[in-house]
This record gives sequence, C-alpha cells and structure tokens, in this order.
Amino acid sequence: MRGPSKPKINARKRPLQARSRELVEDILEAAIRVLKRQGAQRFTTVRVAEEAGVSVGSLYQYFPNKEALLYRLQRDEWSETLGVLDEILGDERAPPFARFRRMVLTFFRSEHQEAALRVALDDAGALFRDTPEARAHLERARARIASFLDEALPGASKRDKTFAADFVMTSLSSIAEAVTAQGRTRLEVDAWAKTLADMLCSYFASLDPSARG
Repeated sequence: MRGPSKPKINARKRPLQARSRELVEDILEAAIRVLKRQGAQRFTTVRVAEEAGVSVGSLYQYFPNKEALLYRLQRDEWSETLGVLDEILGDERAPPFARFRRMVLTFFRSEHQEAALRVALDDAGALFRDTPEARAHLERARARIASFLDEALPGASKRDKTFAADFVMTSLSSIAEAVTAQGRTRLEVDAWAKTLADMLCSYFASLDPSARG
C-alpha cells in the first residue's frame, strides 16, 4: 500500500520576461507578508494571491501549490544567508575569531527570522531537507567553513580541521533551529549565539594554540 504522495515543491516554470519576473517577485513578497501576519496554519495560495493583487491562476503559472511557494522562499533564504556568511568570513580586516563570532550571531538571527517559514514547511509536509538543492546548500556551507578553518587554524592537522568543520555545521544548525523554534526573544537568541561562539572559539584554540583570536 502506497503512503501519501509528496507535494511537488518545484516551480512550474521560470519567469523569462521582465514583466513575469516582476510578477513572481510580487508574489514572493506577498507570501512573506502573509506568512508573517497570519502564520503557517493560515498560509494558502489564495491568501497570497489576494495579498499580491493577482489571480490565483496567475500564481499557479509559476507555483503549483503552497509547498512550492514556501520552498522557493526557503531557497531564497538559503542563498541570501550563505552570501552574508561568506562575506563575513571573508572580511580579512577583522581577526579570524572575531569574524567567526559575528558569523555565528548572524546565523542565529537569520534562523530566528525564518522560524515561521520552517514551521510552515514542516506543516505542509514538504521534505525540503531531502532535495538536491538542500544538499548542495549544505555542502557549500561546509566547504566555506572548512576554507575559513584552513586560514584561521594553520597549525591544526587536516584531520582536526575536517572534523571541526563538521562539528561547527552540526552545532550551528541543530542548536540554532532548536533555540529559535522555542519562540525566544531576540536577546535570548543572541545570548545562545554568543555562548556557542565562545565555546567553539575555545575549541579552535585547543586545536591550534598559535591561532589568532
């Protein structure tokens, strides 16, 4: 006996003309407003279309269901977050550990902002974590952390740095998601981020005592 079918989470087609791209951007901005204002339980394509001032048919030209729309929001969030974190870690004007602390704080704040989106995706049953895009995103993030550790911990062994990169990725994602899912305040989220950053920087120093903090 077959289980329930998975919702389709890919867009129907890509907007090629300027007018079509503008329409899709209007829909995505409206989706964010609906999600923030009404929450995951009341998020529907009809409400998004109404918010965007377009027909549901126009929305369905690009997004077959709410899962596809939510997934597009998640993909955009992934890209934006990774771009910001890459910029922070690559800012050589600041010492490596200072960059890392800033990166952790920024990541936690990003997770805090997108908590409602994660709830909506989970409620919709969209297994976005199993998609090729999700796996590619994680690999890019892991590679960026590994590259940073090569710079920050020149005296550490390759084995230690490889493990450290995996440890950072697992710690960041699991703790940030758990903390932000509890509805904590911005100050509380920041406290968790700063504490985790302190712990990880102490761990880095143990791998390479000569590392610049």
